[in-house]
Amino acid sequence: MNKPFSYLLLLTSYLFLLSACQAESEYSTWPCRFAYDNSIHQDATLASAMDVNVPGLFCLITESVRGGVKYLNFRTNYNTTSSLAESEAEKRAEYILGLNNGIIVGFQNSQLDEFGRAMFVAYDVQCPNCVRQSGNTSSPNYGVTMDDKGLATCGKCGRRYNLNNGGIVQNGQEGDTGLEKYAAATSGPFGHVSVFRHR
Repeated sequence: MNKPFSYLLLLTSYLFLLSACQAESEYSTWPCRFAYDNSIHQDATLASAMDVNVPGLFCLITESVRGGVKYLNFRTNYNTTSSLAESEAEKRAEYILGLNNGIIVGFQNSQLDEFGRAMFVAYDVQCPNCVRQSGNTSSPNYGVTMDDKGLATCGKCGRRYNLNNGGIVQNGQEGDTGLEKYAAATSGPFGHVSVFRHR
């Protein structure tokens, strides 16, 4: 078994165990499937959000097609950007980046795990409250934008979500929910990152 594949298998197994140990209600059932090997691509924008030593820095991941070529696009909440063409293997992987082409990943700076380490998290980029109010889960267009304080704001309703504190809504109404979270794991800045929906 080659090294990259065995490492990805180990990371996926860890992710499955991690999600099995958490309360089911913590993770979204919205569609998401993303496994990326940054040891091959060495993308510094994505790597910055995969670094446990830089909590509070988050990266939005989207996919686009330009000139018939598929690209992964990365943008941090400090407006660092990059874009990389997908390899043939990555195209075949058929990524599902959340409900409508967008996930946010990074280490929280205010919530720690049971070992006192910053927690790696992944969120859907769509405002969950606008999605539910509209009843549109097939092609919602209620994306949030990130700022350098770790807040994500919906352009439609103005709700603000705290990326550093589980994606909770800070200015919502009774019954509002926080950002949809996905099970996520990373092996470090220039390693692997995996984000999946809860099964």
